[in-house]
Amino acid sequence: MIPPFTLSCKPPHLVASFDAPQTMLSWSITQPGLRTARRVAWLEVRNADLPPSLDPVAGIEALMAAAGFADAVCLVTSRDVTRHHLGQSTVEGVTTTSLATVGLSNGERVGQRCTEPVPLPGTINVLLHVSCPLSEAALIETVSIVTQARTAAVIDSGVTRAGVVVTGTGTDCIVIAAPAGEGGARFAGLHTAIGEAVGDAVYRCIREGVAVWQSDWAATAARRKPAAE
Repeated sequence: MIPPFTLSCKPPHLVASFDAPQTMLSWSITQPGLRTARRVAWLEVRNADLPPSLDPVAGIEALMAAAGFADAVCLVTSRDVTRHHLGQSTVEGVTTTSLATVGLSNGERVGQRCTEPVPLPGTINVLLHVSCPLSEAALIETVSIVTQARTAAVIDSGVTRAGVVVTGTGTDCIVIAAPAGEGGARFAGLHTAIGEAVGDAVYRCIREGVAVWQSDWAATAARRKPAAE
């Protein structure tokens, strides 16, 4: 697999850097909406990094600026950023690449907020790149396909919390990126080559991420379990 970006992982940052500006759409906490950017940067945080007395957005902006990533579309996670996953798919000449970190410790099922205490914060952050330019409508439609693929992968993995199968977490975030330029693809639905490639890359990436998270979570739980008397 050859990703369309240069990948750097130096905790607490995971950074995808593009050679040319990309059109991006996300609900990033610091760079939401439509943006033109060259970098997407994950920030791994702990509770001590964002104390209750600090405005979280201002705190994250300060941390990213101090690290030289003020221009990047930012994704925030408590997941170990070295545990990142890539997926890639090509359909009819369209190549899509997914980069994700996956944590489900505070998993939620859509439509019913969980009242069980959160043991540790978790989230699923996804960057999905499409090799061809996309219209604004196609960017929005691609968000829906990534969401479907992520949710299908989580459901198929069978992770439960408070007795129900989760569909994601309350803090998941998605970034769609595509080459900047006019004349982008008008549509990106499930019946198109773009939609098929997006769904395949994201689904496989998230399934792998959930499996690794489950293994890590089980190992953590085993270490915390009191020794038998």
